[in-house]
Amino acid sequence: MPPADPPRVSVIIPAYNSMPELTRCVTSAMEQTLGLDMIEIIAVDDGSTDGTGAELDRLGRSCPALRVVHQTNSGGAGGPRNTGLDIARGDYVFFLDSDDYLGPDALRRMVAMADENGTDVVLGKMVSVDGRAVPTAVFQHNQPRTDVFSSHAYRTLGCWKLFRRSLIERLHLRFPPYRNCEDKPFTAAAYLNADGVSVVADYDCYYVRNRQNGNNLTRTAAALSHRLDGTRLCFETVARYVEPGPRQDRIMRRHVEWELCGPLRALLPQESEQEARERFFPEFRRWALSYVTEGVFQQISPPDRLLIHLLRTDRYDDLMAVARCAKEDAGRGYLVDKGRVYWCHPFFRDPAKAVPDDCFDATDRLPVHTELAEAAWQGDGGVLRLAGHAYIEHVATVDPGTQLVLRPRGFPHPGIRRPVTVRTVRNLPGEGSHDKAGFSVAVDLGTAAGGDPLDPGVWEFFLDVRTQGVSRTVRLRRPCGDARDARTSPAQRVVAGGSRHQHTVVRPFFGPDDTLSLDVRPDRNQLSQTCHVTSTVWDVSARGHLIVSGFLTGQARPAPGAITLCAEAASGSVHEVPLHCSADGNGTGFTARLPVRTLPPGRWTITLHANETKETADVPDLGGLTGTHWFRPSRLGRPYYAKPLPPGRRQALVLRVAPVRLATALRRRLDPRGWARGRWGRRG
Repeated sequence: MPPADPPRVSVIIPAYNSMPELTRCVTSAMEQTLGLDMIEIIAVDDGSTDGTGAELDRLGRSCPALRVVHQTNSGGAGGPRNTGLDIARGDYVFFLDSDDYLGPDALRRMVAMADENGTDVVLGKMVSVDGRAVPTAVFQHNQPRTDVFSSHAYRTLGCWKLFRRSLIERLHLRFPPYRNCEDKPFTAAAYLNADGVSVVADYDCYYVRNRQNGNNLTRTAAALSHRLDGTRLCFETVARYVEPGPRQDRIMRRHVEWELCGPLRALLPQESEQEARERFFPEFRRWALSYVTEGVFQQISPPDRLLIHLLRTDRYDDLMAVARCAKEDAGRGYLVDKGRVYWCHPFFRDPAKAVPDDCFDATDRLPVHTELAEAAWQGDGGVLRLAGHAYIEHVATVDPGTQLVLRPRGFPHPGIRRPVTVRTVRNLPGEGSHDKAGFSVAVDLGTAAGGDPLDPGVWEFFLDVRTQGVSRTVRLRRPCGDARDARTSPAQRVVAGGSRHQHTVVRPFFGPDDTLSLDVRPDRNQLSQTCHVTSTVWDVSARGHLIVSGFLTGQARPAPGAITLCAEAASGSVHEVPLHCSADGNGTGFTARLPVRTLPPGRWTITLHANETKETADVPDLGGLTGTHWFRPSRLGRPYYAKPLPPGRRQALVLRVAPVRLATALRRRLDPRGWARGRWGRRG
């Protein structure tokens, strides 16, 4: 009889002729810091003939948490995964391929992230052991709560993730019986119905590797015949769960690029003439006509646009010619004409081919290379000096008209523009001459807004890179991997006011994606000048606790209790905790941990308070903080939540603490139609 309490995680391992990699795979699950009392491991031997079954039995004899199932071969990984799902009891499910293995602390971190943020899917950072490709864009920084429309999560559709099991069962999700692409529709459906996605990027969670014998399914089942059914189901899944419009276009783009155009270009020429013309071409054409909207068409690259145009217009012979010469034609260069950049493919402006110029327009797809080499205050006033280089790949930098643009975050604004001074730089990588791509600009933040300082809020820096009539606007960022020190992060400074404003406190900072921004606040007192908040996050190890971090400058380390982190209610009620300080490279670093879960319901403004001088400084709303929830045993286990409110004129962090409305939450959980109306209906 199974124990009364279900495990937190069911680890499902499909195994077919998986020796010798299998042993490390299974033991990595057995050695998780989450503890075997919190884990069940379900290993399914799918008719192996190489000793895999015997090795699983041996491991199972020494580990009560390991359950071994033997079955006849199903032909793919989906069958044994479904067998595991049918008997899984955990709150969460993690699919671990028998080639791969887990980092020791992976499951504990992912479960904590899901628990803290109430998310249904958690991605753990993936690491390549032997050169096998892994996604990287989504793992640039931790993301406590996001979704597939505002992150790179949808770029990885492998099922090696933590899924809330109730989501899987609510959707009746199982893997289709395909040899390849069987996991993509499963993960896509989970993503598109998930109540939030989390990303653990600060720990190596999942190690992928190729088998020594080279019989990975991705290699042995790589032909179009193995991919066709899974690809068709991917398109159908997106169409089922996402209403037509920009959001659907964003998701469809991934499948058009990776599951349609990629295999068409790489695999279709390898098929027999009869199979290519009579079986695969009609199917690809149907997908192009059904799922590639104008919104998707404009987002994809010129090589993909050309393929889609030839599919739509039923030009099989031209399509095959383009696919066979894809590598050669990729390097044919570009033409600048009337402010647009065109790919010089042989079909471009060939009257016999009659392909529209739009299919070759690469203007919005060309990489823009930027590097911020200098960000520093100039003199003692409010002039911020920026210098670096910026250029558009494949477009020679001739008579550049690049401009710096400042835009406030969160609401429409035309932006404040400043021309830059051209500097000569040498030996920049990329095609074309870019000796004039260097720039420098000095921005007087005391007069930037029509003679006055910038309004309070967070302002973001952009570069409008212009040359030969071509214009591309991108965020200004420092080089990847650059040290986060005073050289690139100038200290905050009080900027003298103009006719409409008092002095303001301006703090330049770099976000998690290394983009430069300004935090602008009224100069209220000395504390706001010396106390720099750099991070506000929820504690992943203790639900309902807010961690505020930063550093103090211009003073020695304060005495214990001299500065406190406070939550202030409109009624005047105050809850406070001390700052814990220690010396670091910026001066005196501090961290404070506020138990928000103990606060009564209401609106709470988060501030810092100097007890000796009675000065108060707002903790700024830095953006990115999501909501969280917890259960209060003293209230019969009723769930409560805290979430940041939109920043007001003060730009302070304000939290709303309130009980969850149980009827609404239960209705959304139990009624799929109500769930769609209440949650997914907002996507349009």
